Amino acid sequence: MNVHLHRLCQLAQQPSRRIIGLMSGTSLDGLDVALCRLHGHGPATRLELEQFSTVPYSDDVRRRIRAVFAGGPTGQISLEHLTLLNPWLGALHADMVLACLREWQLAPTEVDLIASHGQTVYHVPAHQHHHPDFTGLNATLQLGDGDQVAVRTGIITLSDFRQKHIAAGGEGAPLAAYGDYLLLSSPTEERLLLNLGGIANFTYLPRTGHDASAAFSTDTGPGNTLLDATVRARCGLPYDEDGRLALAGRIHAPLLQALLEHPFFGASLPKTTGPELFGPEYLQQAQQRTGTEQLGTEDLLATLVELSAAGVARAAQQVFGEQPALAVYCSGGGAHNPALQAALQRYLPSCRFATTEELGVLPDAKEAILFAVLANEAVAGQPVSIGAGRQRVPAVSMGKISLPG
Repeated sequence: MNVHLHRLCQLAQQPSRRIIGLMSGTSLDGLDVALCRLHGHGPATRLELEQFSTVPYSDDVRRRIRAVFAGGPTGQISLEHLTLLNPWLGALHADMVLACLREWQLAPTEVDLIASHGQTVYHVPAHQHHHPDFTGLNATLQLGDGDQVAVRTGIITLSDFRQKHIAAGGEGAPLAAYGDYLLLSSPTEERLLLNLGGIANFTYLPRTGHDASAAFSTDTGPGNTLLDATVRARCGLPYDEDGRLALAGRIHAPLLQALLEHPFFGASLPKTTGPELFGPEYLQQAQQRTGTEQLGTEDLLATLVELSAAGVARAAQQVFGEQPALAVYCSGGGAHNPALQAALQRYLPSCRFATTEELGVLPDAKEAILFAVLANEAVAGQPVSIGAGRQRVPAVSMGKISLPG
């Protein structure tokens, strides 16, 4: 038997596995690296976060990714650049992992698996593309070749998690429900796990113990993507630190209404989207319709914060009624934005807001942790059907396996 396959068989039978989860989101701020010890599998999974670091991207890395991200700034991309970026990003992520291991004084041989999400550069569910030659086909593309990660680190790597979800009938996103259910569901509390990344999404976890059929995930619309893009373009800053600019602005009601007229906000749940839909063109068109092209930066950011909060609230109200009373646990960059948090509390006054740190999961590490959980299930668990009553997606084990040699 191949030595690495033999190792996989051994890992599946161990009581615990040490797995590095990797996540690079649409904010392009860097690579999240979470060193996790995962005990057991399925609903009995227990997590120990041993180390966590975000390795920042340089301006050059961000420039290379943005050249193809969501179709590129001009809507045209170089196929050569896209092809070269896949192994280049994989090698970069591998080197970042090795740097973290040196900092943590660990050898690669002390890690069982790497779970690499890669970098999403295009997400195109069927409801979004309407392409007659590909009717009904969902698709998504993540760069960062898993073979590069495995060979350069010497660690068995699982990657390309979203493709199995699509093959089994899903849209490839959001995948948070699987890890959220296994780690954070409660038999005594009804929970909403709200991730405020570039795109906002939530996972609903009912008070049903080990019954996963009522749990589900959905995107809700823009999270930070338009906020960050506006601050970059107008201020030359990566983001609005502590929401200071947005807090100083006033909401422009006609522009907000024009932004919310997009059919995505009225579509049935669950649904997925990305910066391909909610990008600069979407904002520019709404500003043109409302004559707000010259709107001040602070007022524009205040309006975009309101848009993000309204998207979350509308999705929650679609499921739970006008005044949902849930425990909402936030993660992602938006969890650090007081302007966005205040807007969410206004829209959902009966909800109790906290971060996932209250549940023992570091908010900034949550997405990287969730991919470590998916890798743990692929190797040691059984397929779990999440949201069978709503999402109609078969139970699947996700992740393609790359061997080091």
